[in-house]
Amino acid sequence: MRNHTELNEFILLGMPQTQGLETVLLGIFSFIYLFTLLGNLLILLAIVSSSTLHTPLYFFLGLLSILDMLFPSVTCPKMLFYLSGQSHAISYKGCAVQLFFYHFLGSTEGCLYSVMAYDRFVAICHPLRYMLIMRPGVCVGLVLAAWLVGCLHATILTSFTFQLPYCGPNRVDHFFCDIPAVLPLACADSSLAQRVGSTNVGFLALTLWLSVCVSYTHIGIAILRIHSAEGRQKAFSTCSAHLTAILCAYGPVIFIYLQPTPNPFLSATVQILNNIVSPC
Repeated sequence: MRNHTELNEFILLGMPQTQGLETVLLGIFSFIYLFTLLGNLLILLAIVSSSTLHTPLYFFLGLLSILDMLFPSVTCPKMLFYLSGQSHAISYKGCAVQLFFYHFLGSTEGCLYSVMAYDRFVAICHPLRYMLIMRPGVCVGLVLAAWLVGCLHATILTSFTFQLPYCGPNRVDHFFCDIPAVLPLACADSSLAQRVGSTNVGFLALTLWLSVCVSYTHIGIAILRIHSAEGRQKAFSTCSAHLTAILCAYGPVIFIYLQPTPNPFLSATVQILNNIVSPC
């Protein structure tokens, strides 16, 4: 076992088929990343500074802004670092930390989308009881549950991935440390880790997606029962931005996993959109 644990770093190969475009990609991704940080920071400051926005909807939106600053910060700084001509190496512990926080923040954001869908369901279907149902204690409890689910999910995935011995090769065929790119480098049978990872990710994603669908099915039925066109438009306007964010978050993920024959370049491009563009 001591010989198997001597690997102390991985080499991130980056996006495939982008040789010679490093300077262009560096400029594009730097702009998007900085714009994402600035935009979400301004949203957060607006919510904190305005007492009229201290409602459950904007409480969840403020937390979403925090996650949308943290999530791209897991992978983007390292990617910008090696696009600028610096080393592609990442330490063994750094790779494990990157994988953990990628799945921790990603799954927590997915849980928060479900919480926000439930919030919209209560606001539209039970407007007179909204402040009673979505009282501060309930909101905090839902957020803590989202963070707990995300932490548990990431801990399971990271534990099963890095309990395996890695003794070389150490070239990760991706732009960050993710399970499909790291597991093939293990020196032992990784089938159990692959099954656990697929089952865990699939079950959580399906559960969260179904919860959003259930909430919006009830919302859609409630909107159709509104007689005035103005009332329907007002109800829909409260959900349109949230639906857009959900499609931007789940769209790339669904595309990646539904490809019959995965294309490495296309998968990396879509994952870049999911990691950087969606938070923006």
